[in-house]
Amino acid sequence: MSFFGECKRIYSEEMKTRISPKITAQPTRGLVDEKIYIRVSNLIPNEKITLRCLLLSEDNDFWHAYGLYISDDKGVVNVAEDVCLGGSYTGTEPNGLIWSLKPVPGSRPALRLRKHNVFTPFLLNISVHKGHINGDFKDASSLALTVIERWYISPGVSRVEISENYIHGTLFLPPGPGPFPGILDLWGGGGGLVEYRAALLASHGYASLALEYMSTQNTSINVNNIGIEYFEAAIHFLKSHPRVSSEQVGIFGLSFGTSVALNIAAKGNRISPRCLVCISGSHAVKINGTIGDVFTNLKEEGGKIMVDENNHFIWKELILPRLADPSKKVKVGNIKCPLLLIAGNDDQNWPTVDSARDMENMMKAAGNEHLLTTLIYPKTGHLIEPPYSPHTRFSNFISAFNQEKVVVLWGGQPKEHSFAQEDSWEKILHFLYHHLYSSSIGLSKL
Repeated sequence: MSFFGECKRIYSEEMKTRISPKITAQPTRGLVDEKIYIRVSNLIPNEKITLRCLLLSEDNDFWHAYGLYISDDKGVVNVAEDVCLGGSYTGTEPNGLIWSLKPVPGSRPALRLRKHNVFTPFLLNISVHKGHINGDFKDASSLALTVIERWYISPGVSRVEISENYIHGTLFLPPGPGPFPGILDLWGGGGGLVEYRAALLASHGYASLALEYMSTQNTSINVNNIGIEYFEAAIHFLKSHPRVSSEQVGIFGLSFGTSVALNIAAKGNRISPRCLVCISGSHAVKINGTIGDVFTNLKEEGGKIMVDENNHFIWKELILPRLADPSKKVKVGNIKCPLLLIAGNDDQNWPTVDSARDMENMMKAAGNEHLLTTLIYPKTGHLIEPPYSPHTRFSNFISAFNQEKVVVLWGGQPKEHSFAQEDSWEKILHFLYHHLYSSSIGLSKL
């Protein structure tokens, strides 16, 4: 090869190295509530590219999201600063590739992405593709690829299965001797043992007990035998644990779990919680007997169940009429601890905004409105989860009470719902730290 030929070859190789796209994502391993920072470099200036996130769920379904970008005059795309021009989301959205995840075309219908095993991460495959691709990645080869791990549990957090004194659940303990503030974590009517939020709370320094109280699999859990005493026993278990601070135990409830939390707090006894976080629930569900009695009463009252044009179930009308009947409502005026109440104004599952306003009025009349902080988010649905969880407007649902299989409309719009999850989680952590880690019960608002 001639001298000039060799120079041409070397220059060509250098050009390939210089213009070969490079993608970096930070942190490569982090908790699910951490922001991610994605940067693509070594692009041609003003080059059109598509960024894609691909995830395989534990149910073996593929989820993806993608965004269309144009590099700057230095050949760089910085997702945290640059505008996404189209795809699964638009605008400047650092975590848009996560919260806009949807099942890939052709997937099973009405899916919901949830974590079952907290000791494995969600693996996000972030890839760069040439040009602007409109959703069909079948024949699209990637120019660069990186993988990041998203965890619900941090190193050192331990998981302890609890099955004693009729209590069934999982206790997550932060590393170290403690004692740590405790949280009783209550999910809703879908039942089962849901661990990922408790694991995440433990990763933030709280001894968190994910309690099972409705189940489709655990034969020892029968809603016809579960009353308020069961939840009180769980709180007593937390308070008596050697690594839990007995005077600093709160309750975190979602959906029906919120109703349980409010019933406990309003009852007023020696194991009263230090504070409550209540998401997407209502006080118009009193537990006088068992959980089974509650669902039986709702069914017998014959409240109106609606469906939309896609035959998705809308259940909020079951609860809404009860707001006009004082005998059907928890006496929230009796609550003596700080309460953070969170709702979305497009919740199609529970009448959460109506309930929040009624609770505000009841607590004001009782003189304890200073204990209440209410957050209501626009265009936000029922499933307000930890930040960057993909928005689910509707999904398959099996009631733990009657095994009915339906598709439930939860509500919400992706971008606004995602904001609500991020904003509310930040305020939840602040609220919990203020009321569970401080040396006194402070009653100030967020």
